[in-house]
Amino acid sequence: MKTSAVIRYSAFILSLTLFLSGALLLSFPAPAGAVPPSVTADAAVLMDTRTGRIFYDKNGLQRREPASLTKIMTAIIALEYGRLNDVVTVSRNAAAVGTGSVLDLRAGEKITLENLLKAALIMSANDSTVAIAEHVAGSEEDFIRMMNAKALVLGALHTRFANTNGYHDPQHYSCARDLAVITRYALQNPLFNRMVRTRETTVSFCDSNRKETIFNTNRLLREGSYPGIDGVKTGSTPRAGNCLIASATRGDRRFIAVVLHSANRYRDAVTLLEYGFNEVARVTLAAGGEEVARLPVASGLAGTVPVVVAAPVEVDLARDQLSRVQREVKMVPSLTAPVRAGQRVGEVVFRLKDEELARSTLVTARDVPKKGLFARWRKS
Repeated sequence: MKTSAVIRYSAFILSLTLFLSGALLLSFPAPAGAVPPSVTADAAVLMDTRTGRIFYDKNGLQRREPASLTKIMTAIIALEYGRLNDVVTVSRNAAAVGTGSVLDLRAGEKITLENLLKAALIMSANDSTVAIAEHVAGSEEDFIRMMNAKALVLGALHTRFANTNGYHDPQHYSCARDLAVITRYALQNPLFNRMVRTRETTVSFCDSNRKETIFNTNRLLREGSYPGIDGVKTGSTPRAGNCLIASATRGDRRFIAVVLHSANRYRDAVTLLEYGFNEVARVTLAAGGEEVARLPVASGLAGTVPVVVAAPVEVDLARDQLSRVQREVKMVPSLTAPVRAGQRVGEVVFRLKDEELARSTLVTARDVPKKGLFARWRKS
């Protein structure tokens, strides 16, 4: 393509993009009262569990201490590399862990990996995570390497683990977005799902009559105070503050709310979940067959041909996001007859800030035959 043609084509695409972006803004006015929620947390995220789409973000990539939310990754590694019916012998190292919530493990005790996982996820036992790590990987250090490798695989690029339970360490950090990504992955495991929604259970040891009744640290779940609540994990340390990852399901919709360093983590989580269930809806950004432009046609019986969206474009969006959606159309600058209906001439892309929401092919709406010799002679 010659330089002049490239310039004309680029200018055409730019002007069409700006025009259609403005048109889309006008077609989706923000309804009254449709405003993002307000939370006390220093960082927070609301994610759709099915699609992974973010509907609310407050400092989502800001580095924060995850506290016991760390145990979600600990559970992922244990579930993928361990066997639940394995009998674990508690080491002196695991038994020595005594800070924060603990199961009070004793050196030499025997307990199944499944019971250790229950203690880690339900009552947030810090000693159980060390016992899990040593059994699954041979050492806590090797297990932590597995945690960090998994974080990279999942795309949690702003996360680094230095321990299995969330104790303070300068090299132990994450962010709200990464924690939502990790949680969304974990929730694909049925056993993880079952454990994080358990309100109360009993942990039994293998070589004695010792049994411990444990209660979920998630007050929303324990009290059943929020309809549809089904997880996930609390976390608290002096530096991390009060943290919570909460999930809730209503019908076929499930959301994950992450709140970090919050003045009221339960209220913040409920605020985000309510925002998801009440404000997020399925919307049509473009109907199939909707005309978006007309292309000039050279040597045709018609001077232009309508360009339409090949397939409908539907996405889930919060009401206050609608007015910020931008539509970009990329097309060839012109056509030469003959043109056939359904001929691909470009694509339409919908974006929200830097996130691509959807795209669809643009096609011609009808045939444009080539002018015959007699018609060309008359014109000349």
